[in-house]
Amino acid sequence: MNEVKKAIIPLGGMATRFLPLSKAVPKELLPLADIPVIQYLVKEARDSGIKEIIFVLSANNKNLLDYFKSSSKLEKVLKERKKDECLSELKEFDGLFEGMTFSYVIQKEPLGDGHAILQAAKLVKDEPVAVMFGDDVLDGPTPGIAQLMKMFKTCQKPIIGTVKLPKEDITAYGCLKVEKIANRFYKVKGIIEKPKMEEAPSNLAVCGKYIITPEVMQYLKKAKPTEKGEIIMAEVMNNQMIKEGKLIYAYEFEGKWLECGDKLKWMKSSIYFSLNRIKGVYKENIMCLDIPVKIHSIDENNNVFVMFGDKKTKVSDAMVKVVKEDYVFLRDTLIIGKTDKKNAEEIMKIVN
Repeated sequence: MNEVKKAIIPLGGMATRFLPLSKAVPKELLPLADIPVIQYLVKEARDSGIKEIIFVLSANNKNLLDYFKSSSKLEKVLKERKKDECLSELKEFDGLFEGMTFSYVIQKEPLGDGHAILQAAKLVKDEPVAVMFGDDVLDGPTPGIAQLMKMFKTCQKPIIGTVKLPKEDITAYGCLKVEKIANRFYKVKGIIEKPKMEEAPSNLAVCGKYIITPEVMQYLKKAKPTEKGEIIMAEVMNNQMIKEGKLIYAYEFEGKWLECGDKLKWMKSSIYFSLNRIKGVYKENIMCLDIPVKIHSIDENNNVFVMFGDKKTKVSDAMVKVVKEDYVFLRDTLIIGKTDKKNAEEIMKIVN
């Protein structure tokens, strides 16, 4: 039985939706709360039992790997300045990825996700491999890749990670035509990119996590590029593999899918993790940013209520920058719920 021991993380795109910031900072280093996107992905791989990560980078973002390198110079400075807490946190971070190996290949041009994956083929060799895209983070009790690996042990065929969406939202995603086999497990009969709502064969969206086999690599190698010169893995799977009778499966993830593909999605995901994950602040305590939040309700006294997590919360006039249609734009920092005295004092210093 073949086991998945490696993961490919393609990061060679131009990140045009994050310009001008992405000219200087790889978008995968942008934080979700206090942790960059790339750390969530590597941690997911580690927690799934994967020890080897292969990054596919552009020539312009090789410095991204510096994030995972230890710095003896920095440690020396922290020791000299008696920054014991910072030093402890840095060593704790270094220990997170002990026993893992990182390598990279360069994608000279952004010619599609299939092309990016092909750049790692020599390092993958003739093995199944996980593929994790930087736009997609899954938060749940079991890592997303671990869920796919569990199913792969049984089927030994390519598996696409998927989530259910409201039918009206499926038009913005790759949509799966499926035959249900078991709970959360499907045989893929087609992949339709951004279908019209009335033409969508299901409400299952592709969400950027896969287990692929050497056979998929072979199809990618033989694939004819699109008119734009790109090799797109979903198109190869749909137009060649499925049509030729090759088996591809899908598994519906348990957990919350958090997207980072554009600024608004990234901000929403950051808010989610801010409410749930920030160190020292209890869940549903703090909300930072000046961004739109969907209004839950407005009472007879024109009080505005929004949902933070599963809690309905009144928004005071002082917090509101503007109300537009169904959204309230929050100003500066909003404190909700309960927190301990020390944290409250620290937060209020920031607010004031």
